[in-house]
Amino acid sequence: MLFAIGTKVRLKHTGDIGEITEMLGDGMLNVWVDAQAMEIPVFEEDLVRAEDYVNTNHKAKIINTAPPPKKVVQYEHPAIETQYTILKSQGLQLAFDPVKDWDDMVTKYQVFLINDTTDEFIFSIKTSIPNQPDKTIHGKLTGTSTFQLPDLLFDQLNDSPTYDIESWKITTEGTGQKQQKLLKVKPQQFFKKVKTAPLLNRPVHLYILFDSAPTKKGDKGEDLKTYTQKNVRPVRQQKSNSSKYKVHDVEEYANFSGEIDLHIEHLSSRKGKMNSAEKLHLQLEHFDRFIDKAIRLGAPRVYVIHGIGKGKLKNMIASRLIQIPEVQTFKNEYHPRYGWGATEVIF
Repeated sequence: MLFAIGTKVRLKHTGDIGEITEMLGDGMLNVWVDAQAMEIPVFEEDLVRAEDYVNTNHKAKIINTAPPPKKVVQYEHPAIETQYTILKSQGLQLAFDPVKDWDDMVTKYQVFLINDTTDEFIFSIKTSIPNQPDKTIHGKLTGTSTFQLPDLLFDQLNDSPTYDIESWKITTEGTGQKQQKLLKVKPQQFFKKVKTAPLLNRPVHLYILFDSAPTKKGDKGEDLKTYTQKNVRPVRQQKSNSSKYKVHDVEEYANFSGEIDLHIEHLSSRKGKMNSAEKLHLQLEHFDRFIDKAIRLGAPRVYVIHGIGKGKLKNMIASRLIQIPEVQTFKNEYHPRYGWGATEVIF
């Protein structure tokens, strides 16, 4: 179907009406969507002319119809009253909450300072990112509350940003002793720290800054020997957990290749008859099956060859790997065999 700049179109999957603003090539177009007040890239096969989709006599009904909910709604901060009861406080924590775009790719992180204790704190946080001016924020955290800090862009993770945090507990006698921590966010460790954050109640990249370990009444001045004698627990006989694990198929593991080449010519003989969306879908299908098999066989590491190109496939792979709990870390660094066109995945 032929389109031109200025053509009114409708997105097949969402029903939104928009107008073509730019021809990107490779079957993709930029479309301005009024309902979302934003310009997005869309594959040509996902569009239809507006007049071909609906009866033009009923345009008023379409305009009054509420647009479908945006995907980013899930990242709105939930009300504290709706959260679960905190059974064990962890103290002050720093949470990086991923925000995804329309293509399910992480573009940035909302950063929250979390206090899941009943105590109140005042704090000072200086954020330092190379080639960016430092930002310092002062504030107060009441009991079981959060404080939102400036967002961190996905690309800024490669710059290893640092957070210099100082906090003082508020007591009836004033402020307590200063606690200080310099947190350097390293990508390799960042993707391992995925936990459900208190108060936010969703998976985030979570760092515990200052542990909450209130002193029990009567424990002041107690020496280590006395404390140990009072709290020691009898040693239980540990049962072997070997029955939980099955022996891997040795022959299948021996024949398993530790790499997969996702170039479309290696996956299908009909590459010339496939559009861009179909190619990407096929590549991700092969990627998912390969990673599932590697995990099942207990492979320690694998290489996913995706090439360089525009980086869309590489970013989609990274977005999937972040969500797989068995993946300890992954990296896209120069390799003498693959150059920059492969991602190493470590389980």
